[in-house]
Amino acid sequence: MPRPSGKWTELSTPLSAPVLEVIKRLGFDKMTPVQVGATIPLLLSYKDVAAEAVTGSGKTLAFLVPLLELLLKRKRSEAWKKHEIGAVIVSPTRELATQIHDVLSEFLAHDELRCFRQKMLIGGNSVEEDVMSILNQGANILVATPGRLQDLFERKGDLNLAAKVKNLELLVLDEADRLLDMGFEATINTILAYLPRQRRTGLFSATQTKEVKDLMRAGLRNPVLVSVREKATTSTPKLLQNYYLIVEPEQKMVAMLEFIGSQQIKKAMLFLPTCACVEYWSVAMAALVPSMQVLGLHGKMKSQRFGILQSFREADSALLLCTDVLARGVDIPEVDWVLQWDPPSSAAAFVHRVGRTARQGSEGNALIMLLPTEDAYVDFLTRNQKVSLKEVELEIPEARLAETLRTLHQLQKTDRATFDQANRAFVSHVQAYSKHECNLILRLKDLDLGKVATSYGLLQLPRMPEMKPQFKETFQGPEQLVDVFKLVYKDKQKQASFQAKLKTYAETGEWKGKKKLIRKKTIPWEQASKAREERKEIRKKRREKKQVRKAAIEAGEAVPAKKKRTKYSQEDLEELANDIRLLKKVKRKKITEEEYDDKMGIKDGDGLDDSE
Repeated sequence: MPRPSGKWTELSTPLSAPVLEVIKRLGFDKMTPVQVGATIPLLLSYKDVAAEAVTGSGKTLAFLVPLLELLLKRKRSEAWKKHEIGAVIVSPTRELATQIHDVLSEFLAHDELRCFRQKMLIGGNSVEEDVMSILNQGANILVATPGRLQDLFERKGDLNLAAKVKNLELLVLDEADRLLDMGFEATINTILAYLPRQRRTGLFSATQTKEVKDLMRAGLRNPVLVSVREKATTSTPKLLQNYYLIVEPEQKMVAMLEFIGSQQIKKAMLFLPTCACVEYWSVAMAALVPSMQVLGLHGKMKSQRFGILQSFREADSALLLCTDVLARGVDIPEVDWVLQWDPPSSAAAFVHRVGRTARQGSEGNALIMLLPTEDAYVDFLTRNQKVSLKEVELEIPEARLAETLRTLHQLQKTDRATFDQANRAFVSHVQAYSKHECNLILRLKDLDLGKVATSYGLLQLPRMPEMKPQFKETFQGPEQLVDVFKLVYKDKQKQASFQAKLKTYAETGEWKGKKKLIRKKTIPWEQASKAREERKEIRKKRREKKQVRKAAIEAGEAVPAKKKRTKYSQEDLEELANDIRLLKKVKRKKITEEEYDDKMGIKDGDGLDDSE
């Protein structure tokens, strides 16, 4: 069989004129390997496809083009009705769903494709608005996140979405491994149960995990497995250069600032470990890097995420601080550098992060900062993900650390809100580090938390179980001690609330939390986390036991009767309470043992002697 060409016009199943015109207008001159040799020809020949390809390899067009062709083919024989859904695309995040929606909009703007209506269903929008939009305007293509799609399928009454997908031509599961990583396995299975079996399914994934293979067995019929890599020796894009920098803990932010300046970076993404880190460093770096627009985005944000992402896309020079919510699938033009504060929670996440640059044939660069205790991570990545990294060296002026710390300290002195953000960021970073997937190499006990706290520019070391006495010696705080209780919030309402808490603390010695006065012994975070997991496991076992019992009853099987709890009368409970009160009086020596025996009705000879 001849190897397929990279030209859109030379596919074995020719593409329609309107689709080709939009592709040309978008500037995609040639097909990528995942498009030409895999998904498009296979889906057009009515086969189920499970495709594994590196991030940034053109997977979006690989399913949008056949999707439109399948809908057009059916339209030539029978027009699509207003409420007849011909394709469903399931995406793990709102950002990725929005990106797919935007690309699809480019195609549907063509005169011959305007007959198809698409509807985006994502969290953050009103469910009622989605329902009314589908009922009033109709939809032939759904682009959705799993949770919202499941909600609409399970909705009774007015919508009846299941009836609208009876003639579904194509289901697309985009970033399938991410869908499963985020805990959507049960949701996806529920969605599959509502869809007709006579359909085509395309499953797209950057990695083929056991969970993805299980999903393939459940949702695809005899799928063609396709694995496309640009280089056999690596899992990252061909034109991507990966670098790493070994830096001392206290110099981490200073090194990042020096690197950004030395490389003359125009547009970069900086991945941070937690949402709290994004909140703090977006404020701090706005002061430390005044020449660039600094934006922050994380998963706990809701509606504002779209505006922030759009601002970054439109900016000429900007730095976007983010968590792994943007590590997958999102396509942002002209990102020349991907920067990583520290190793991500999993090795696979590293590949997805760096894939935000060097997309669609463009060149790109990525840098990860490692501590001296983390140097083995480079070899780990090479073995685990086939990623090749080059070391870079950086000269940092001696005065740069002191200068940076003064700026960070001043920000916190000026606004107590920044002081709170700094402490939350540091604590969350330590917690995230302690549960790292690669904890044999990245060990919390190897971290000098005094130096790490210095890099965050903290005014003082926070109280936490992990903070050992020796860390006080390595911590570099402000030149003059700061009474943190005298720090003032710029927000007058927050300041008034803080003053009320201080007053309560002065009177009671207890700090007023959100719901009640809290005074509890601090326990290590790992211990608290373990206890939570144990409670979750107990609840899970109870649910499973109930489900098994319910299924047995429905099947007519004999099940053992539940053990009835012993019931006590009110008189029994009062007598027990009285006995306890008497026992306490004996311990406190308020009554003698003889008096206790007398009141309890215990007489000599009632019990057995020692010989018996």
